[in-house]
Amino acid sequence: MPEAGDRGAARARWLGTGLLGLFLLPVSLSLEVSVGKATTIYAVNGTEILLPCTFSSCFGFQDLHFWWSYNISDTYRILIDGTVKNEKSDPKVKFKNDDRITLEGSTKEKMNNISILLRNLEFSDTGKYTCHVQNPKENNFQHQATIFLQVVDKLEEVDNTVTLIILGVVGGVIGLLILILLVKKFIAFIIKKTQEKKKECLVSSSGNDNTENGLPGSKAEEKPPTKV
Repeated sequence: MPEAGDRGAARARWLGTGLLGLFLLPVSLSLEVSVGKATTIYAVNGTEILLPCTFSSCFGFQDLHFWWSYNISDTYRILIDGTVKNEKSDPKVKFKNDDRITLEGSTKEKMNNISILLRNLEFSDTGKYTCHVQNPKENNFQHQATIFLQVVDKLEEVDNTVTLIILGVVGGVIGLLILILLVKKFIAFIIKKTQEKKKECLVSSSGNDNTENGLPGSKAEEKPPTKV
């Protein structure tokens, strides 16, 4: 009997977990935040950089809350904080701790862009920048995406020599294949024409032989009558 009770309790726990998962699944699949495909971006000291961030929600949003945070080693701080009332309004900044930062995004026309621009970069700006979004319309579900900014003295030029060599080899191989196909078609055309000429010669030669031998249907039958 105790074993039956344990099995019943285990089934109840699994059932409860399954129901909770089904309840949270639509929420977890709805709100999405993206900072682009690149996980690391580079910028030169003293310039400016756009930190991209867009979000999407299958259920729409109302009084959406967003903020950007900076994190490196033991340092963590909120850079900018704001809200978006609905899909027809632009985001409003409520807090900003750095005058070099401006909100460049727009949420109108389903752009859902809350990117920020960071001016007058310094080497100390190197670190992780995370875009957070919280949607009250989805039970305050929160999602975030992180991008790493590396401030450098100058951008290194990428050596494309190997790439150019590979492209040159591939292009040469493709060109050679095309040339081989063209030569093959030309040879096939010449062979076809030669065979047609041989066939014409055979037909012409056969006609001449019939004429000379006086075979029926040839001109040898057209002899004038002999006078007596």
